[in-house]
Amino acid sequence: MKSDQGFTPFDRNGNRTYLTIEERRAFLLAAHSADPYVMTFCMVLAYTGARISEVRNLTLESIDFSLQCIIIKCLKKRNRVVYRAVPVPTDVLLTLDSVHDLRNDYSKKRRKLWTWSRTTAWNKVSKVMAKAGLSGISATSRGLRHTFAVSAVQCGISLNMIQKWMGHADIETTALYANAVGEEEQRIAKKMWSYL
Repeated sequence: MKSDQGFTPFDRNGNRTYLTIEERRAFLLAAHSADPYVMTFCMVLAYTGARISEVRNLTLESIDFSLQCIIIKCLKKRNRVVYRAVPVPTDVLLTLDSVHDLRNDYSKKRRKLWTWSRTTAWNKVSKVMAKAGLSGISATSRGLRHTFAVSAVQCGISLNMIQKWMGHADIETTALYANAVGEEEQRIAKKMWSYL
């Protein structure tokens, strides 16, 4: 699984590569008891489906209160500069504002919200995953990205909207997330089981 194009619901050992909705909730709950900067970092990862490096690069001006979204600079576009806007719940924006003093410190709008290295950010996310009782390939920032896309598919959000939010160049990449086992697949299987 070197890139999103290689997404499969399970790795070669049969381990799930994304979190379930309940596991995502446990991660967010564990994040709420962490340091406020760690909490907001984890929230943005979970609510945007952004890559860990994309979240590390967010600045004050990346947060758009009027559109109620986070503007993310895509990092996998080679020489092109591409931004995507991902809508987030109001509570996420208010929490970001409270912790990072977004609206009162707008004179420094290009200031990064987190100044950690990629390794430090990864370690902080790993600690929150462990605190939530989660481990394995799905308990990573990449797992959170996959979780975002799988959850969006399972909620019936159109693939072209998910493609936009994820920053995928091709809809085929986004369509791979429809292969994950979800509630709809369980409902279909239950209909079949009733005939056995």
